[in-house]
Amino acid sequence: MTHPNSLAARDAASVFHPYTNGLANEANGSLIMTSGHGVYVTDEDGRRYIEGMAGLWCVSLGFGQERLAQAAADQIRKLSFYHGFNQKGHDVQIELAERLLAMAPEAEGGRMSKVFFANSGSEANDTAIKMIWYRNNALGLPNKKKIIGRIKGYHGVTIAAGSVTGTPVNHRAFDLPIAGFLHTDCPHYYRYAETGESEEDFATRCANNLDALIEREGADTVAAFFAEPVMGAGGILLPPATYFEKIQAVLKKHDVLLVADEVICGFGRTGDVWGSQKFDLRPDILTCAKALTSGYVPISAIMVNERVFRPIAEQSAEISVFGHGFTYSGHPVAAAVAIETLNIYDEIDLLGMVRTTAPVLQDGIQKFTNHPLVGEANGVGMLAVAELVADKETKQPFDPARKVGNYLVERALGHGLIVRALGDRIGFSPPLVMLPDQITDMFAKFAKALDDTWKWVREADGG
Repeated sequence: MTHPNSLAARDAASVFHPYTNGLANEANGSLIMTSGHGVYVTDEDGRRYIEGMAGLWCVSLGFGQERLAQAAADQIRKLSFYHGFNQKGHDVQIELAERLLAMAPEAEGGRMSKVFFANSGSEANDTAIKMIWYRNNALGLPNKKKIIGRIKGYHGVTIAAGSVTGTPVNHRAFDLPIAGFLHTDCPHYYRYAETGESEEDFATRCANNLDALIEREGADTVAAFFAEPVMGAGGILLPPATYFEKIQAVLKKHDVLLVADEVICGFGRTGDVWGSQKFDLRPDILTCAKALTSGYVPISAIMVNERVFRPIAEQSAEISVFGHGFTYSGHPVAAAVAIETLNIYDEIDLLGMVRTTAPVLQDGIQKFTNHPLVGEANGVGMLAVAELVADKETKQPFDPARKVGNYLVERALGHGLIVRALGDRIGFSPPLVMLPDQITDMFAKFAKALDDTWKWVREADGG
């Protein structure tokens, strides 16, 4: 029972949590962290955990990075706030925009041209949607407004971003998706390929279905396609071989913009700066957040190429203003922390570090395919996942009502590990600076939780 004066009890009495069962939190409170250092966090009772998800995919440099604290403090003293409205700005916003453009991946319509700043991945994707609509109005294409996402895709929870997101929990009881948002196949080969179908053939089927969807709706009504290079919250789902090559051919055929959601994959998570480089996406718009500041302060960015920017700029001249933005767009403190984060990435050769360490993570997760509870186990870079199944041979999933993944996550906490249940797929997205011996320790704790869960499942099944 939670002590009435504990932080958990105070939390239960006062905080309305995101992504939480409200009644359960009122009854039991939450796990409350009070400090963090490196890849570890410590709760109010002094228990220490390996943070196997880097918080929410974001704390790439680990906790307690003094240089980022100093960068924030220095900027607060120098210029604590300024905005970008009405042709005003500040030096750190300019420097960050220049840095991002220099890092940007190749784009179908030429290199990225401009950067617009927001505060979260959701805001970035919502902004991208508004830019797409605004652009097509400028081009005299008032009907070309529909947005296509993917089943199990995740792009945030604001109204438009939540609509392109393709997960039921983000739609149910919210009256989402709103009109004009469509969803096409989830490209999860393990779960949705037909018997005997190769990855390439599965990718062809996904692309053909997208083509048929656009044809059915009318290409003159479809504006953009949103994709994460690796689908994150939907289950850490890797694209099958040739998937993005075939998808992009369909988009080009129908003059549909590609938006790459790099909120999770960006800044080294896949072993390249961008997941778009890893899987050869050439986006017209790229959104990023999270690791841009190692999660230390909120900021996000939307990069657009010239064929997106120029019509918007011309329309804003006709109207006299681009009537969209946020008080904290490009906040100088957030921008300063982002610049210092990018400096650290360069100085420690973060990409080299990830490419050295990632094989340890990938070899470690692959070994769990031998466990009787694990069906698929794979990943890329510093992303990994293990799917829990009721029957390995048939790939039969557990009844979602059993919440087997949630049980495992609770057992992992007992062993000093924080991971995330994405349904019954257990996700790993540790800090990018995690060392090989820490990965080994993380998987040892996971193995204990997995064995606990296997025992619980067998007992529940009468075995």
